[in-house]
Amino acid sequence: MNNYLFEFRNRFRHLFLIALTIIILFCMNNIAHAQQGMIVRISEIDIHPDYLKEYIAILKHEAEASVKIEPGVIAIFPMLQRDNPTQVRILEIYRDQKAYQSHLQTEHFLKYKTTTLHMIKSLKLVDMDALDVETATQLFSKLKSAPQ
Repeated sequence: MNNYLFEFRNRFRHLFLIALTIIILFCMNNIAHAQQGMIVRISEIDIHPDYLKEYIAILKHEAEASVKIEPGVIAIFPMLQRDNPTQVRILEIYRDQKAYQSHLQTEHFLKYKTTTLHMIKSLKLVDMDALDVETATQLFSKLKSAPQ
């Protein structure tokens, strides 16, 4: 009887570990599929102080047009460092590479790029990997309903 119980527990443990592995792989595949092709980037931009006000106005227009007009642009969220406002950071999220390439060809992006080129001291594009795509999608709907 003891031998039978021991063998049963071992088989059960094996089946449980196999089932758990399958579930984990399935979940990882779903997350990878949701993120597959999505581009998440942080642009780090240093602006010449003399042009900051003008740069901000142009950037706001470009970000608004991109999100409003382009279906593949999920977010273009510009921010200024509180203690050093010439340090601009932009969270950019595109549905996929095709959406990003399309964005680069739009009239509003090209206007932004050409009119701000002399205002920028440095630009660094940092590609990121999203860790939690499901929660990120909730973020934007939550912002929509937040009191202003």
